[in-house]
Amino acid sequence: MGKKTTKTEVDVVLIGAGIMSATLGTLIHELSPDITIEILERLDTVAAESSDAWNNAGTGHSALCELNYTPQRPDGSVDISKAIAIAEQYEVSKQFWSYLVEQNVIKNPEEFIRRVPHMSAVFGEKDKQFLKTRYDALTQHNLFKGMEYAEDKSVLNDWIPLMMEDRAADEQVAATKMDIGTDVNFGTLTRDLISYLDDKENIALSKSHEVKDIERLSDGRWEVETKDLQTGNRRKIKAKFVFIGAGGHSLLLLEKSGIPESKGYGGFPVGGQWLRCTNEQVIAQHHAKVYGKASVGAPPMSVPHLDTRYIDGKQALLFGPYAGFSTKFLKKGSYFDLPASIKLSNIRPMLSAGLDNLPLTKYLITEVMKKPKDKLDALKQFLPTAKMEDWEIEKAGQRVQVIKKHPVHGGILEFGTEVVSSADGSIAALLGASPGASTSVAVMINLLKRCFPDRAKADTYRTKLRTMIPSWGKSLNEDAELCASTRKWTHDTLKLY
Repeated sequence: MGKKTTKTEVDVVLIGAGIMSATLGTLIHELSPDITIEILERLDTVAAESSDAWNNAGTGHSALCELNYTPQRPDGSVDISKAIAIAEQYEVSKQFWSYLVEQNVIKNPEEFIRRVPHMSAVFGEKDKQFLKTRYDALTQHNLFKGMEYAEDKSVLNDWIPLMMEDRAADEQVAATKMDIGTDVNFGTLTRDLISYLDDKENIALSKSHEVKDIERLSDGRWEVETKDLQTGNRRKIKAKFVFIGAGGHSLLLLEKSGIPESKGYGGFPVGGQWLRCTNEQVIAQHHAKVYGKASVGAPPMSVPHLDTRYIDGKQALLFGPYAGFSTKFLKKGSYFDLPASIKLSNIRPMLSAGLDNLPLTKYLITEVMKKPKDKLDALKQFLPTAKMEDWEIEKAGQRVQVIKKHPVHGGILEFGTEVVSSADGSIAALLGASPGASTSVAVMINLLKRCFPDRAKADTYRTKLRTMIPSWGKSLNEDAELCASTRKWTHDTLKLY
C-alpha cells in the first residue's frame, strides 16, 4: 500500500521556517489575526540554514560599516544612496522588534540583539582616502550622525587594541566607528517568532515537510504538495497566497510554480567558511564588528570582517568569511541543486552572467584552493599577532546570488535581495542574500502591500502598521528629531545600552 495523501485548506502557506517567513507570518497575524497560516519546513528544526547564528554574519546590517554599500565612483566620490536606504530599513526592523518586546511576544531581547560598535578599517593610503571621503559624505546625514573617523594610532589603539598590536609603525591604517551598531542572532529571533505563531489556533507549523510541487488551480488558488520526510505521507495544501522563503531553494520552488515572472532567473551559489577563535583571552580583547574592503571580484558576502558575536549568551570572535563554490543551494542541500535550476528560460542569462563575471569565478577557485596557512595570512592583515592554534575552521552558510535577464548583457549577477511575485500577487518568492535578514521587516511590509492590496488600503491596517512602526511612511534621515526619538525608544526597549 502507498503512503496516504491528505488535503488541507488555509489562507496562506509560508515555505521555509527562517527569518523571512517568521517575519512575514508575524506581520500577517498582527495586522490580520483572522488569516489562517501553515508554515512548512524541510528540516526537523527551524532557523537551521541561513538564519542560524553560525551561518550568517549576525551584523545588524545598517550600512554603518559595510564598505560594499558605498561604492566609489570613477571620479573618486562615493555613492551613499544604498547605504541610506539600508539604514532606513534597519531602523524599521528595530521598531517592529521593539513593538514585539512591548507586546511580550519577545520576552528577552538581549538573547537575540546586543550593542556592538560597527567599524570600517582600511590599510594603505588609497583606501584611507576612500574611507575619509565616505565618512565625509555619510556624516552629512542624520542616520550617520555620531560616526567617528580616526587615523591617529593612539586613537586606533584605544578603539581596536588587538588589531593594532605589533603592527608596523609606518603602516597606513584608518577606521570609522559607530557605537550604536548591533550584533543580531537571527536564529534566536526566528525561533522566538515561530514559537509565538505556532501557539496560535489558526497557525500550524509542519517540520520535516518537503515541498514537492506547487501548482495553480482553476479557481486561482495554489496547491502545494508536500511530503512528510519522517512518515512518507503526502499532503496537498490549498492556499490563496504562497510565500517562498526557503533560502537558496527559493529559486527551485519558484520555478515549480511556472509563473511567467520566474522566467529568466538563475542562481549562483556561494559557500563559505569562518575562522573561529578558541582562545578566550583573545576573544575578550576585541569588542567590535570591523569590516574591511573586499578583494577584487569577491561577492559582497565575502567582505572580510573581524567580528564580535554573541551566540547562546556567550561572546565569540570570528574572521572571514572565506568564499567557496558548491553546487548546493543550501548547506543541507543537494549537489544537484544548481543543475536542477537550469532551464531553457534561464540558460542564456546564466551563461552570460558567467562570462561577465570571470574574475568572480577565478576568485572562488582561488578561495577553494586556499590552505589553512593562506587563511591565516588573510587574518593577519587584521590581526598581526594571530596564531593558527587559536583558531579553527567553522563552516558558514550557503548563499545563492541572483542572476536575471538583461537586455544588453543577456544576464547579470545581482548582489542583494529581490522579491519576485506573480502579476496577481498570489505567490511571491524572496531571492538573494545580503542585507536580507536585517531588512526583513521593510521587505515583508512592501510584499504585503503588493500581494494583499485591498487589506493594505484599509484604515485599520494602516493604523495598526503605524502602531507597530511609528515612523512608517516617514524618513528618519530627513527628520533629525524623529530619528533621535525613534532610536531612543528602540534602544531603550531592546536594551541596547
